[in-house]
Amino acid sequence: MKADRLLSALLLLQAHGRMTGREMSRRLEVSLRTIHRDMEALSMAGVPVFALRGARGGWQLDEGWRTQVPALDEAELLGLLMAQPRVVGDGTLAGAAERALRKLTAALPAALRERAASIRQRLYVDTTGWRGTTENMAMLPIVQDAVSRDRKLSMIYRRPADGSEPTRRLLDPLGLVAKGSAWYLVAKTSEGFRTYRVSRIEEAEVLDVPAERPANFDLEAHWKSSTDAFRRNLPRYPATLRLDARGAAWVGRWRMAWTEQVAHDDGWTTFAARFDTEDEACFVVLGLGARVEVIDPPALRARVADEVRTMSARIAPASPPEISPAPPASSTPSSPMPAAAPGNATPLPSARLRIRRGSSPGPKGRGPAST
Repeated sequence: MKADRLLSALLLLQAHGRMTGREMSRRLEVSLRTIHRDMEALSMAGVPVFALRGARGGWQLDEGWRTQVPALDEAELLGLLMAQPRVVGDGTLAGAAERALRKLTAALPAALRERAASIRQRLYVDTTGWRGTTENMAMLPIVQDAVSRDRKLSMIYRRPADGSEPTRRLLDPLGLVAKGSAWYLVAKTSEGFRTYRVSRIEEAEVLDVPAERPANFDLEAHWKSSTDAFRRNLPRYPATLRLDARGAAWVGRWRMAWTEQVAHDDGWTTFAARFDTEDEACFVVLGLGARVEVIDPPALRARVADEVRTMSARIAPASPPEISPAPPASSTPSSPMPAAAPGNATPLPSARLRIRRGSSPGPKGRGPAST
């Protein structure tokens, strides 16, 4: 609705001070001509909005003018409560967010306040992974402080599992990005823009030196372009695999990057799979076991077959011991049999074990598999 759009435009100007028409049209998802009409409508309604000409111009409210934020409706309240403070991942920031949320709900009308309490009782956010893993957010408040105050940040950063020692870095923080349960710091360094995982920051200190922020830096646009470039530059190892119904179901749940090629009448499906390396491809194929068949490349098929042979040689049971057959009943034993004791059963002929040359008894009398 136009009224909602006018209110959104007014709040944008109030929050940012000055915005270009193009930026407002992008935020509100309307044309530039619509923005001009909306600004004229606000001006006619008595809102002191005016245009600034020039390269750094745009639309701006009269300095010092503010409007009261209208009460939240139920949809807006629900959306706000869905972003629970627990998603922050840090206890200090979560506590501050919780206090702010309580203050906001206290200012709501009684009906909406009761509705908010009811919604919160029916919503819980668990940021811990299924395997008990969680991100270390101890440095997040310090990083957020540097970002919000535009101050340089000195930190000791640990690279992911490359064996190198943590290093100290001096950078200009530009913004924070939350992806899943992880937080990332986007910063400008002497080597250009870099992204750091907050959980790998071991120490951090906010310096009393202003950070250098590029003009018109757009955090969202930078993140999207950098992540797209990251995906394009990932190592790729394509393979064609044929999976049975259970294997195909596993792919549907966990391997979304695979694309289905052909579904066969026998219940098997051919997939175009993508891995980072041949090692990863071999690992996944061996994990699928008999549910998968490697079609291509031949090198992967040969490697999997070699791995299976090696595994079989390690776990195959030893050959059973050979027992010499008992002599026929009509033949005369080579040595006299001991007489049976009165009241006892006649003992069986003694058996002789033969161990093949080159074998040696292992644990519990087992030897290696014969070849």
